[in-house]
Amino acid sequence: MIRSSSGEVPFQTAFTDGTHAGVADLPVAKGGAGQGFGPHDLLEAAFATCLTMTVQMSAAKHGLPLTGVQCEVRIDRSIQGAATLHYALTFDGPLTAEQAAQLRDAASRCPVAKTLTGTIALQPAGEAGAGRGGVE
Repeated sequence: MIRSSSGEVPFQTAFTDGTHAGVADLPVAKGGAGQGFGPHDLLEAAFATCLTMTVQMSAAKHGLPLTGVQCEVRIDRSIQGAATLHYALTFDGPLTAEQAAQLRDAASRCPVAKTLTGTIALQPAGEAGAGRGGVE
């Protein structure tokens, strides 16, 4: 579970899983201080890191000579009511074309991709706003 909270800087938001912490913010052009990742940046990061980890795990499991992997993700929200996550993977190491194809196939099954392409429901956990609300 992630918890977030506002601070003294307008729009800047701290978040934590109880062990690790980060800061999100809006860019200066949108009224923020530009001192953290934007919410859509974090969505892109979740997908990119999952793709990268999934490829690494698959290479290790199958003994493939992968020495590194890079991933770029860009969200396209130019169509109202729709979003497309464009991504590119680059592999390092003496991989054959077949091994690279195997890793691309593995990437397509990353858990975040499965989550994002499945049915997603948003459900509030009670009435927030009057004192302490939300998830307990």
